[in-house]
Amino acid sequence: MTMMKISATACSSLIIFLCGSSVVSALAMQGGRRVLVTGAGGQTGQHVFRKLLAKPGYYPIGTVRSEKSRQALLDGTAGIGAEDAPIPAESVVVCDITSKDASSDLDELMKDCDALMICTSAKPAPTGEVDAETQRPKFGFPNGQPELVDWIGQKNLIDAAKRANKEVHVVLCGSMGGTNPDNSLNNLGKVGTSGGDILKYKRKSEKYLIEESGLPYTIVHPGGLLNEPGNERELCLGVDDKIPGTTNNSVPREDVANVMIAALENDTYRGRSFDLVSKPAGEGVATTDYGKLLETLEGKNCDYSLGEIA
Repeated sequence: MTMMKISATACSSLIIFLCGSSVVSALAMQGGRRVLVTGAGGQTGQHVFRKLLAKPGYYPIGTVRSEKSRQALLDGTAGIGAEDAPIPAESVVVCDITSKDASSDLDELMKDCDALMICTSAKPAPTGEVDAETQRPKFGFPNGQPELVDWIGQKNLIDAAKRANKEVHVVLCGSMGGTNPDNSLNNLGKVGTSGGDILKYKRKSEKYLIEESGLPYTIVHPGGLLNEPGNERELCLGVDDKIPGTTNNSVPREDVANVMIAALENDTYRGRSFDLVSKPAGEGVATTDYGKLLETLEGKNCDYSLGEIA
Protein backbone atom coordinates (compact mmCIF):
# COMPACT_ATOMS: atom_id res chain seq x y z
CA MET A 1 0.00 0.00 0.00
CA THR A 2 1.32 3.47 -0.92
CA MET A 3 0.14 6.71 0.55
CA MET A 4 1.05 10.27 -0.35
CA LYS A 5 2.25 12.29 2.61
CA ILE A 6 1.12 15.89 2.44
CA SER A 7 0.43 16.95 6.01
CA ALA A 8 -0.76 15.47 9.24
CA THR A 9 -4.11 17.22 8.93
CA ALA A 10 -4.59 15.87 5.42
CA CYS A 11 -3.74 12.23 6.09
CA SER A 12 -7.27 11.02 6.80
CA SER A 13 -8.60 12.39 3.51
CA LEU A 14 -5.63 11.12 1.53
CA ILE A 15 -6.08 7.57 2.79
CA ILE A 16 -9.45 7.60 1.03
CA PHE A 17 -7.94 9.14 -2.08
CA LEU A 18 -4.64 7.37 -2.60
CA CYS A 19 -4.79 3.99 -0.89
CA GLY A 20 -2.64 1.98 -3.25
CA SER A 21 -3.26 4.75 -5.82
CA SER A 22 -6.50 2.84 -6.49
CA VAL A 23 -8.61 5.90 -7.23
CA VAL A 24 -5.97 7.41 -9.50
CA SER A 25 -5.64 4.15 -11.42
CA ALA A 26 -9.40 3.69 -11.62
CA LEU A 27 -9.86 7.13 -13.11
CA ALA A 28 -7.15 6.51 -15.69
CA MET A 29 -8.67 3.15 -16.64
CA GLN A 30 -12.09 4.67 -17.23
CA GLY A 31 -10.68 6.53 -20.22
CA GLY A 32 -12.07 9.92 -19.22
CA ARG A 33 -10.20 13.17 -18.79
CA ARG A 34 -8.59 13.49 -15.38
CA VAL A 35 -8.32 17.16 -14.44
CA LEU A 36 -6.65 18.69 -11.38
CA VAL A 37 -8.55 21.76 -10.15
CA THR A 38 -6.65 23.89 -7.63
CA GLY A 39 -8.50 26.33 -5.40
CA ALA A 40 -11.57 24.10 -5.59
CA GLY A 41 -12.85 25.50 -2.29
CA GLY A 42 -12.88 29.07 -3.59
CA GLN A 43 -15.85 30.65 -5.29
CA THR A 44 -14.66 30.53 -8.90
CA GLY A 45 -12.72 27.29 -8.47
CA GLN A 46 -15.75 25.63 -6.95
CA HIS A 47 -17.84 26.49 -10.02
CA VAL A 48 -15.18 24.89 -12.23
CA PHE A 49 -14.89 21.83 -10.00
CA ARG A 50 -18.63 21.21 -9.64
CA LYS A 51 -19.26 21.66 -13.36
CA LEU A 52 -16.56 19.14 -14.24
CA LEU A 53 -17.93 16.66 -11.68
CA ALA A 54 -21.33 16.91 -13.36
CA LYS A 55 -19.92 16.62 -16.89
CA PRO A 56 -19.75 13.11 -18.40
CA GLY A 57 -16.26 11.98 -19.29
CA TYR A 58 -14.44 14.14 -16.74
CA TYR A 59 -12.87 12.97 -13.49
CA PRO A 60 -11.75 16.08 -11.59
CA ILE A 61 -9.69 16.11 -8.42
CA GLY A 62 -10.02 19.30 -6.40
CA THR A 63 -7.37 20.66 -4.05
CA VAL A 64 -8.07 22.84 -1.02
CA ARG A 65 -5.66 24.37 1.48
CA SER A 66 -7.09 22.98 4.74
CA GLU A 67 -9.18 20.18 6.18
CA LYS A 68 -11.73 22.81 7.22
CA SER A 69 -12.08 23.93 3.58
CA ARG A 70 -12.38 20.31 2.46
CA GLN A 71 -15.16 19.60 4.91
CA ALA A 72 -17.05 22.77 3.96
CA LEU A 73 -16.86 21.73 0.31
CA LEU A 74 -18.14 18.24 1.06
CA ASP A 75 -20.90 19.59 3.31
CA GLY A 76 -22.06 22.10 0.70
CA THR A 77 -21.39 25.04 3.03
CA ALA A 78 -18.45 26.56 1.10
CA GLY A 79 -20.49 29.30 -0.54
CA ILE A 80 -22.20 27.65 -3.50
CA GLY A 81 -23.59 24.31 -4.52
CA ALA A 82 -25.60 23.27 -1.47
CA GLU A 83 -28.43 22.32 -3.84
CA ASP A 84 -26.12 20.37 -6.17
CA ALA A 85 -25.25 16.70 -6.06
CA PRO A 86 -22.93 15.74 -3.18
CA ILE A 87 -19.21 15.83 -3.92
CA PRO A 88 -17.48 12.44 -3.57
CA ALA A 89 -15.07 12.54 -0.62
CA GLU A 90 -12.32 10.88 -2.67
CA SER A 91 -12.41 13.78 -5.16
CA VAL A 92 -11.13 16.43 -2.71
CA VAL A 93 -7.57 16.54 -1.39
CA VAL A 94 -5.85 18.86 1.08
CA CYS A 95 -2.60 20.14 -0.42
CA ASP A 96 -0.47 23.22 0.25
CA ILE A 97 0.75 24.19 -3.21
CA THR A 98 3.00 26.88 -1.71
CA SER A 99 5.10 24.51 0.39
CA LYS A 100 8.76 24.14 -0.53
CA ASP A 101 8.23 20.40 -0.04
CA ALA A 102 5.19 20.29 -2.35
CA SER A 103 6.87 18.83 -5.44
CA SER A 104 6.45 15.12 -4.59
CA ASP A 105 2.85 15.69 -3.46
CA LEU A 106 1.98 17.56 -6.64
CA ASP A 107 3.71 14.92 -8.76
CA GLU A 108 1.40 12.31 -7.26
CA LEU A 109 -1.68 14.45 -7.89
CA MET A 110 -0.68 15.21 -11.47
CA LYS A 111 -0.32 11.52 -12.40
CA ASP A 112 -2.50 10.66 -15.41
CA CYS A 113 -3.87 14.22 -15.62
CA ASP A 114 -4.27 15.75 -19.04
CA ALA A 115 -5.35 19.16 -17.75
CA LEU A 116 -4.65 21.51 -14.86
CA MET A 117 -7.12 24.25 -13.90
CA ILE A 118 -5.40 26.88 -11.74
CA CYS A 119 -8.01 28.75 -9.71
CA THR A 120 -5.84 29.59 -6.70
CA SER A 121 -5.23 33.20 -5.72
CA ALA A 122 -4.09 35.17 -2.71
CA LYS A 123 -7.21 36.48 -0.98
CA PRO A 124 -7.21 39.90 0.68
CA ALA A 125 -9.11 40.49 3.91
CA PRO A 126 -9.56 43.51 6.20
CA THR A 127 -7.01 43.62 9.02
CA GLY A 128 -9.30 45.60 11.30
CA GLU A 129 -7.00 48.63 11.09
CA VAL A 130 -7.66 51.95 9.36
CA ASP A 131 -5.13 53.87 7.30
CA ALA A 132 -4.41 57.09 9.19
CA GLU A 133 -3.94 59.09 5.99
CA THR A 134 -6.83 57.83 3.83
CA GLN A 135 -9.15 56.67 6.64
CA ARG A 136 -9.81 53.55 4.61
CA PRO A 137 -9.66 49.99 5.98
CA LYS A 138 -6.31 48.24 5.67
CA PHE A 139 -6.14 44.87 3.94
CA GLY A 140 -3.77 41.97 4.35
CA PHE A 141 -3.39 38.43 3.04
CA PRO A 142 -3.89 36.14 6.05
CA ASN A 143 -3.47 32.96 4.01
CA GLY A 144 -0.37 34.00 2.10
CA GLN A 145 0.94 37.03 0.24
CA PRO A 146 0.65 37.17 -3.57
CA GLU A 147 4.35 36.36 -3.97
CA LEU A 148 3.77 33.07 -2.16
CA VAL A 149 0.40 32.10 -3.65
CA ASP A 150 0.25 33.69 -7.10
CA TRP A 151 3.92 33.22 -7.98
CA ILE A 152 5.58 30.44 -5.96
CA GLY A 153 2.43 28.32 -5.63
CA GLN A 154 1.44 28.65 -9.26
CA LYS A 155 5.00 28.00 -10.42
CA ASN A 156 5.02 24.82 -8.31
CA LEU A 157 1.88 23.70 -10.14
CA ILE A 158 3.24 24.53 -13.59
CA ASP A 159 6.49 22.71 -12.84
CA ALA A 160 4.58 19.64 -11.64
CA ALA A 161 2.58 19.65 -14.88
CA LYS A 162 5.85 19.82 -16.85
CA ARG A 163 7.25 16.83 -15.00
CA ALA A 164 4.06 14.82 -15.47
CA ASN A 165 3.43 15.29 -19.18
CA LYS A 166 4.45 18.00 -21.62
CA GLU A 167 0.95 17.81 -23.13
CA VAL A 168 -0.90 18.81 -19.93
CA HIS A 169 -3.19 21.70 -20.85
CA VAL A 170 -2.93 24.44 -18.20
CA VAL A 171 -5.95 26.73 -17.92
CA LEU A 172 -5.17 29.61 -15.58
CA CYS A 173 -7.61 32.11 -14.08
CA GLY A 174 -5.87 35.47 -13.65
CA SER A 175 -7.31 38.98 -13.47
CA MET A 176 -7.78 42.05 -15.57
CA GLY A 177 -5.81 45.15 -14.60
CA GLY A 178 -2.31 43.79 -15.20
CA THR A 179 -1.30 46.41 -17.76
CA ASN A 180 -1.49 49.14 -15.11
CA PRO A 181 1.22 48.80 -12.42
CA ASP A 182 -0.58 51.48 -10.37
CA ASN A 183 -3.82 49.48 -10.21
CA SER A 184 -5.24 49.80 -6.69
CA LEU A 185 -5.28 46.00 -6.31
CA ASN A 186 -1.48 46.08 -6.16
CA ASN A 187 -1.64 48.22 -3.00
CA LEU A 188 -3.66 45.68 -1.01
CA GLY A 189 -1.54 44.13 1.74
CA LYS A 190 1.45 46.31 1.00
CA VAL A 191 3.53 47.62 3.91
CA GLY A 192 6.09 50.11 2.69
CA THR A 193 7.80 48.47 -0.27
CA SER A 194 7.03 44.87 0.72
CA GLY A 195 3.97 42.70 0.20
CA GLY A 196 1.04 43.19 -2.13
CA ASP A 197 1.52 43.58 -5.91
CA ILE A 198 -0.97 40.82 -6.63
CA LEU A 199 -1.40 41.66 -10.32
CA LYS A 200 2.37 41.83 -10.85
CA TYR A 201 2.85 38.37 -9.35
CA LYS A 202 -0.05 36.95 -11.34
CA ARG A 203 1.55 38.35 -14.47
CA LYS A 204 4.88 36.80 -13.48
CA SER A 205 3.41 33.30 -13.25
CA GLU A 206 1.52 33.78 -16.52
CA LYS A 207 4.66 34.85 -18.34
CA TYR A 208 6.49 31.83 -16.90
CA LEU A 209 3.73 29.55 -18.18
CA ILE A 210 3.84 31.11 -21.66
CA GLU A 211 7.57 31.51 -22.16
CA GLU A 212 9.28 28.85 -20.07
CA SER A 213 6.97 25.90 -19.47
CA GLY A 214 6.52 24.56 -22.99
CA LEU A 215 3.00 23.49 -22.00
CA PRO A 216 -0.22 24.18 -23.89
CA TYR A 217 -2.05 26.94 -22.03
CA THR A 218 -5.09 29.18 -21.87
CA ILE A 219 -5.06 32.29 -19.66
CA VAL A 220 -8.34 33.98 -18.75
CA HIS A 221 -8.35 37.47 -17.20
CA PRO A 222 -11.84 38.10 -15.81
CA GLY A 223 -13.01 41.55 -14.82
CA GLY A 224 -14.76 42.16 -11.50
CA LEU A 225 -16.21 38.87 -10.29
CA LEU A 226 -19.94 38.66 -9.60
CA ASN A 227 -21.69 36.12 -7.42
CA GLU A 228 -24.63 35.96 -9.82
CA PRO A 229 -25.99 33.16 -12.01
CA GLY A 230 -24.12 32.44 -15.22
CA ASN A 231 -25.48 31.46 -18.64
CA GLU A 232 -27.65 34.59 -18.72
CA ARG A 233 -25.37 37.27 -20.21
CA GLU A 234 -23.57 38.03 -23.43
CA LEU A 235 -19.85 37.61 -22.88
CA CYS A 236 -17.17 39.86 -24.40
CA LEU A 237 -13.47 39.23 -24.91
CA GLY A 238 -10.55 41.62 -25.37
CA VAL A 239 -6.88 42.02 -24.59
CA ASP A 240 -4.69 44.39 -22.56
CA ASP A 241 -7.59 45.66 -20.42
CA LYS A 242 -9.51 46.89 -23.46
CA ILE A 243 -12.71 45.12 -24.43
CA PRO A 244 -14.78 46.31 -27.41
CA GLY A 245 -18.54 46.05 -27.36
CA THR A 246 -19.23 47.07 -23.76
CA THR A 247 -18.21 49.50 -21.05
CA ASN A 248 -19.08 46.97 -18.35
CA ASN A 249 -16.06 45.58 -16.48
CA SER A 250 -17.55 42.67 -14.54
CA VAL A 251 -18.58 39.06 -15.16
CA PRO A 252 -20.33 36.31 -13.16
CA ARG A 253 -17.96 33.72 -11.69
CA GLU A 254 -20.02 30.95 -13.22
CA ASP A 255 -19.42 32.37 -16.69
CA VAL A 256 -15.68 32.46 -16.01
CA ALA A 257 -15.92 28.75 -15.18
CA ASN A 258 -17.84 28.12 -18.41
CA VAL A 259 -15.11 29.77 -20.48
CA MET A 260 -12.34 27.88 -18.67
CA ILE A 261 -14.07 24.57 -19.35
CA ALA A 262 -14.70 25.57 -22.96
CA ALA A 263 -10.92 25.94 -23.26
CA LEU A 264 -10.59 22.21 -22.48
CA GLU A 265 -13.03 21.31 -25.23
CA ASN A 266 -11.97 23.61 -28.04
CA ASP A 267 -8.41 23.39 -29.36
CA THR A 268 -8.55 26.96 -30.68
CA TYR A 269 -8.31 28.13 -27.06
CA ARG A 270 -4.79 26.72 -26.74
CA GLY A 271 -2.00 29.27 -26.74
CA ARG A 272 -4.42 32.09 -25.99
CA SER A 273 -4.52 34.80 -23.31
CA PHE A 274 -7.41 37.25 -23.10
CA ASP A 275 -9.66 39.39 -20.92
CA LEU A 276 -13.28 38.48 -20.16
CA VAL A 277 -16.31 40.52 -19.10
CA SER A 278 -20.05 40.36 -19.72
CA LYS A 279 -22.57 42.86 -20.92
CA PRO A 280 -25.01 44.01 -18.22
CA ALA A 281 -27.89 41.66 -17.45
CA GLY A 282 -30.64 42.01 -20.01
CA GLU A 283 -28.38 43.52 -22.66
CA GLY A 284 -27.45 41.44 -25.69
CA VAL A 285 -27.94 37.69 -26.17
CA ALA A 286 -26.63 35.11 -23.71
CA THR A 287 -23.46 33.42 -25.00
CA THR A 288 -23.74 29.73 -25.83
CA ASP A 289 -21.19 29.25 -28.63
CA TYR A 290 -17.73 29.56 -27.08
CA GLY A 291 -15.94 28.89 -30.36
CA LYS A 292 -17.57 31.94 -31.93
CA LEU A 293 -16.83 33.91 -28.79
CA LEU A 294 -13.09 33.31 -29.21
CA GLU A 295 -13.28 34.36 -32.88
CA THR A 296 -14.18 37.89 -31.76
CA LEU A 297 -10.54 38.31 -30.68
CA GLU A 298 -9.45 38.05 -34.33
CA GLY A 299 -6.29 36.21 -33.27
CA LYS A 300 -5.14 38.77 -30.69
CA ASN A 301 -3.49 37.79 -27.39
CA CYS A 302 -2.44 39.82 -24.35
CA ASP A 303 0.85 41.71 -24.63
CA TYR A 304 3.10 40.90 -21.67
CA SER A 305 5.50 43.71 -22.48
CA LEU A 306 2.84 46.00 -21.02
CA GLY A 307 2.58 46.65 -17.28
CA GLU A 308 5.13 45.34 -14.80
CA ILE A 309 6.28 41.91 -13.71
CA ALA A 310 7.13 41.51 -10.01
